[in-house]
Amino acid sequence: MLKKTSFHIVFISLMLINIVQAQIVNEIKVIINKRINPVPPSMWGIFFEDINFAADGGIYAELIKNRSFSFNDPMMGWKWIKMKNGDGEGRLYNSGDISQLNKRFVRIQSTKDKGAFGLSNEGFRGIGLKKDAEYRLSLTARNNNSNNSTNLFIELLDTTGLVLAENMITGITKDWKQYEIILKPSITYAHARLNVLVKSKDAVEIQTVSLFPVDTWKKRKNGLRSDLVQLLADIKPGFVRFPGGCIVEGRELANRYQWKKTVGETAERELIINRWNTEFKHRPAPDYFQSFGLGFYEYFLLAEDIGAEPLPILNCGMACQYNTGELISLEHLEPYIQDALDLIEFANGSTSSKWGKLRATMGHPKPFNLKMMGIGNEQWGSQYIERFKLFSSILKTKHPEIKLITSAGPGPDGERFTYLWDELVKLNADFVDEHYYQPPAWFLKNAGRYDSYPRSGPKVFAGEYAAHSKGNTDPTSRNNWESALAEAAFMTGLERNCDVVQMCSYAPLLAHKDAWQWNPDLIWFDNLRAVPTPNYFVQKLFSSNKGTYTIPILKDNSVITGKDSIYASATIDEITKDLILKLVNVSQRAIQHKFSFTGGSFKSQIADMEVLKNADVTAFNSFSNPESLYIEIQKIKVTGRSLMLTIDGNSVNVLRIKLQ
Repeated sequence: MLKKTSFHIVFISLMLINIVQAQIVNEIKVIINKRINPVPPSMWGIFFEDINFAADGGIYAELIKNRSFSFNDPMMGWKWIKMKNGDGEGRLYNSGDISQLNKRFVRIQSTKDKGAFGLSNEGFRGIGLKKDAEYRLSLTARNNNSNNSTNLFIELLDTTGLVLAENMITGITKDWKQYEIILKPSITYAHARLNVLVKSKDAVEIQTVSLFPVDTWKKRKNGLRSDLVQLLADIKPGFVRFPGGCIVEGRELANRYQWKKTVGETAERELIINRWNTEFKHRPAPDYFQSFGLGFYEYFLLAEDIGAEPLPILNCGMACQYNTGELISLEHLEPYIQDALDLIEFANGSTSSKWGKLRATMGHPKPFNLKMMGIGNEQWGSQYIERFKLFSSILKTKHPEIKLITSAGPGPDGERFTYLWDELVKLNADFVDEHYYQPPAWFLKNAGRYDSYPRSGPKVFAGEYAAHSKGNTDPTSRNNWESALAEAAFMTGLERNCDVVQMCSYAPLLAHKDAWQWNPDLIWFDNLRAVPTPNYFVQKLFSSNKGTYTIPILKDNSVITGKDSIYASATIDEITKDLILKLVNVSQRAIQHKFSFTGGSFKSQIADMEVLKNADVTAFNSFSNPESLYIEIQKIKVTGRSLMLTIDGNSVNVLRIKLQ
């Protein structure tokens, strides 16, 4: 009897010890009145690169592929067609006018009294149409056969030949002129095609054919795809980095991105082949070109529209080192530096200056207030440092107000990385751009990466990052919950160290479901729909809940980076007077914590907690199931100076509590 009682006493004592230990382990302290670091307004941004048909065929809403017959294969995307027993002859001409960029035009010659002859365009993996929406077709045409006017018949059809919309352009005369009509589809259809037809015995010559939805972003004529821009605006990004990425470098210098060729009249912008056209042999895209309908002016306008700082990246005289690695010699680098000076004038100069006048002519007399630019993308080695020195010496003399972004190379560590950091510290660089495409485990392990970084010297721009998980045959499956959860954990460390890491952006941003080269990506889309990934919602949670400055959130008097599978950061929003807690649980089990608050108070209230969770880490948002993961709102009762909170397994949580 005595032994049994002793056993019970020991057992109960152990239980009490375990309960006490659990309470100690699971207590989190938040010190409300201890301000640590201001959170930069540009902390969380977006990175745009023209990869995966992100521009042409994507956010740039043009629906006609090769609209001016300017591709290397002039008829790519087009084919000659005969309709209803019609016949004719099609010819491709070159005007020979070296003063014109668009020298090519076609002649459609119908040779029968009945039927029709003409051209059909396949669009970008088809043409997406919405029922009863309006689509503006514009084309440049002339009648070169007689003084009589002629007509063109325009059709939108499905793959079976069913006509979804039709209209007619009348009165085409012998002089080149632009004509416009509206087409209104009878059904919603993702893979339509466009026919341009001549009926009876007649001929029409055509130089450019263009089709845009009328309902573009902000209703701008021939503008951007509204659903994709809205998703970007909803992130509330602090900056927009553009136009890339490797797209800046080119496979060789002749194919680099040159901003001056992307501004001015759209028809006068020089089309080039996209470097992702043949970059990956397993994902060839021979029809991938850059029309530059989305050019630097449109990028600046996009940033302004969504309340973000513009961050243009310029070529530094180096082609991609994974391709040719071609260099411009140092003695011939001056035009590249002048491009940077002229870009500052284009963005910020008065309307009396050459490039400021062009900006005003394009519709924006007010300066864009450019504050920063990148010199090179992902370069490495002494050749990069040599060229950056020349850029920096001139730009810092003439425009000390512009912060310069420099490269740490393509990886997060190694000899190249160390060499560049050592050299850039000596040069007192403003920002060093670090990139990491790594497995989820790397992101969890490196959540405290910047805790030990020097607090002085160049700041960090986490310019390209994404956790790469394994997926299945669905390309969207690599954007699974495991990857997004790991990124969220890592991002708590970025926020905690925002005195060092002052800008961050996931990459790449957009991918066409039927025309991608690289995955994972933040937003997937097809010709009609857009699917935000779990990774997108993580970015949105962090960016729309930045706060004004960080405060301590501690467990066992130390920062929380993986203790008991929890990652955390905390900020105060001075505008809304909110305490913002970001809590990530990467374990399968729900964990209860006691939160103790000191240095401030709040009224009893029902607070909102945004929650992103899924028990299955392989879950992802697909086109067939686009809401496998989405942000839910939970109501949390808050009283006094403490809070018992259960953090669900495999979850990202953002709790906003109104301060007294």
